[in-house]
Amino acid sequence: MTVILAAGDHFVTNDLLRDRLRPVAPDAAFRELTLPWPVEPFGPVAEVREASGTEDQLIEALDGVDVCVTQMAPLTERILAASPALRLFCVSRGGPVNANLDAATRHGVAVTFAPGRNATATAEHTVALMLAAARRIPATHADLAGGTWRGDYYRYESVGPELAGSTVGIVGYGAIGSRVARIVRGFGARVLVADPFADAAAVAPDELVGLDELMNRSAFVTVHARAAPGTEGLISRELIGLMPAGGVLVNCARGSLVDYDAVCDALDEGRLFGAAFDVYPVEPLPADSRLPRTPGVVLTPHLAGASRQTAHNAAGMVAAEVGHHLAGRPLLHCANPEVRNR
Repeated sequence: MTVILAAGDHFVTNDLLRDRLRPVAPDAAFRELTLPWPVEPFGPVAEVREASGTEDQLIEALDGVDVCVTQMAPLTERILAASPALRLFCVSRGGPVNANLDAATRHGVAVTFAPGRNATATAEHTVALMLAAARRIPATHADLAGGTWRGDYYRYESVGPELAGSTVGIVGYGAIGSRVARIVRGFGARVLVADPFADAAAVAPDELVGLDELMNRSAFVTVHARAAPGTEGLISRELIGLMPAGGVLVNCARGSLVDYDAVCDALDEGRLFGAAFDVYPVEPLPADSRLPRTPGVVLTPHLAGASRQTAHNAAGMVAAEVGHHLAGRPLLHCANPEVRNR
């Protein structure tokens, strides 16, 4: 009998996982482990990053388990060595950053992931941040909630740009960036795209430009690139300096991609109108961060992908992988397909 561990958390819950797994694995035995994320932030666990729970917890829970479905559980060399029955580890995230892929491959464990599970939620959040920064929604709400009516926000120098008629530069044109493009076109914005890996057929020839040109021509710039070697500080001080005066910069991708000190300087000097961020180089934000103290910055705590549909999508995608595994069919999104090809 196949034994499946549902290692859920307080977002992709075990109830969701179990409900989606039962139809594809009716004869399986189920175990459950509830991880503390997001009540407790994720972090590094041994050699993997962005994980929740401990190696000892997983080693105990995986004893005799064939399949693990999770969002945040770590998969380390030590866990793999202690879990000889494990054959499939399904991560319900856009990338399996909480799994040691090299070690999993050596131990014969296939690792899957869930690309695009939160693409719509993140795209919608991105546009919400654009509007919040351009229209100063958090600051004006805070004033009113504190009992202050400030008419001076209506002064010309205090108002920001509209999306309609503006150029929106999208850095990274994958599942999220392409959705942002569709939404802002609906507002009447023009779109520019900088992405060396973009499908040229999916982007109009006059929209695909170099990063320097995109920064120079865009009133709004939104970042949707993946963090990879060589991308740290991709949106550098020099590139931020190319943006038109009064521009708005948004990052819902990874904190390492943007020079946040340069953004704060540009806002303090009045070169940028606003900026909005959902991700940071260090999470939670350290107490000495400049971002909360810089006027014009809108902040959310890494929750762009947080929607109920995302949680349902995540559970459904890992359940589909389990169904394929049990039926002997090819996995849909395998990060180490060489394991299945042996």
